[in-house]
Amino acid sequence: MEQKTYKFHIKGMHCKSCVILTESELNEFPYITEVKVSLKSNLVLVTGDFGDRSSEDVAQEISSVLHPHGYTLSVDPSVEIGKGKIEKNISEFKIAVPVTILFVVIYVVLQKIGLINLVDATKVSYGTAFMIGIVASLSSCMAVVGGLLLSMSASFAKEGGSTTTLRTGKFKPQIMFHVGRIVSFFVLGGVIGALGSAFQLNTISTFILGFIIAMVMLILGINLLDIFPWARRLQPGMPKFLAKHALGVSKFNHTLTPLLVGVVTFFLPCGFTQSMQIYSLSTGSFTTGALTMLSFALGTLPVLGLLSFSSFSIGKSPKAGIFFKTAGLIVILFALFNLINALVVINILPPIFNF
Repeated sequence: MEQKTYKFHIKGMHCKSCVILTESELNEFPYITEVKVSLKSNLVLVTGDFGDRSSEDVAQEISSVLHPHGYTLSVDPSVEIGKGKIEKNISEFKIAVPVTILFVVIYVVLQKIGLINLVDATKVSYGTAFMIGIVASLSSCMAVVGGLLLSMSASFAKEGGSTTTLRTGKFKPQIMFHVGRIVSFFVLGGVIGALGSAFQLNTISTFILGFIIAMVMLILGINLLDIFPWARRLQPGMPKFLAKHALGVSKFNHTLTPLLVGVVTFFLPCGFTQSMQIYSLSTGSFTTGALTMLSFALGTLPVLGLLSFSSFSIGKSPKAGIFFKTAGLIVILFALFNLINALVVINILPPIFNF
């Protein structure tokens, strides 16, 4: 058995979740013994017994499992550099900025007419949590959740328990996944909120947590713009070995696996989820924490539902750059709202967004 190591360039990664998902998918190949993915350099190192396959053949073969997630492997960098990269970014921002402005206008109008309370100077409302959930579900930060869902579906499409499942209902695993996800976000969000009450947060503690939420979201937004590669290293995430074990749950083929996989998504490394978890902790209330996380989970439901029952993937769209830049700008605005709110708490700024 001759072990070889190939180096490939990867396109489409934006965050640590992408790294975990890529490593998990590539480790499924029986002839690959080791995978190392670098978010900083966008490189993938795979080691294994590839026989007489050329590097191009290996890249094409193992890319097949990554394409559904919006990632592509290649032997050559084949990325835009210099003037071409700048021109592409400018053209994408020319569309992303007006769309973002339109979003803000709709955002404020809805709040002013009392339909939904999205902006508040002292807290993250349920409407805000829902909107953040929508943005999160469309961003690459949630790619690991989508990958978990697709991986689970693939597992149930194989022999064994899948046959019984498919007989009782073609979409039963997907439905169980979403039920498990929504219920767990409600219950665990409440637990986090209740734990927060034990700490009896004072004004300074509330400011610190609000500041952390703002910084996490600011980093997420900058990463989505895809113009500052250095920002990827700043994105927070749970320890990789824990995330890998969580992702591995989807490989088990058991009747209750989809429900368990839905619960596990609460602990996966998505910065949006983590920012909402931090806020839930700051509420000091089971009810508020539970409803905040429930609102966030419901915001992610439409897109994850589409992913469950179709081949929907933003990452594969030719307009992906425009979309991610729009999402990034919107997330940055959310971050600025939270930062201003945190400064209001300690009376550095007067309430600004009281419409």
